Amino acid sequence: MEIWINPACSKCRTAIGLLDAEGAEYTVRRYLEDVPSEDEIRAVLERLGLEPWDITRTQEAVAKELGLKEWARDAGARDRWIAALAEHPRLIQRPIITADDGTAVVGRSDEAVQQALTRSKS
Repeated sequence: MEIWINPACSKCRTAIGLLDAEGAEYTVRRYLEDVPSEDEIRAVLERLGLEPWDITRTQEAVAKELGLKEWARDAGARDRWIAALAEHPRLIQRPIITADDGTAVVGRSDEAVQQALTRSKS
């Protein structure tokens, strides 16, 4: 299991606390320092079953600078969104937890973190 975090994020700290309380084995990826490539973002989107705009933090200053709210949200725009996430990792929703069964969750709630734990124990 891997968790993509920003240590300054309270939701990330909460998710780490839940994983630790369960004795889970996981790897921490500080994605602002160890920026995921476009291919890694595509892979995690596939695991999440989501599109890039679904995991984009549109309230970030850089999102407003880029005008993301105006970007198309369709197959033709997908690569543009992925490129923006790779270039500006602060836009990536956090934490993202990849479970051992090949799935992933955006762990912003206790329930989502529990899902990742359950999927990794199966």
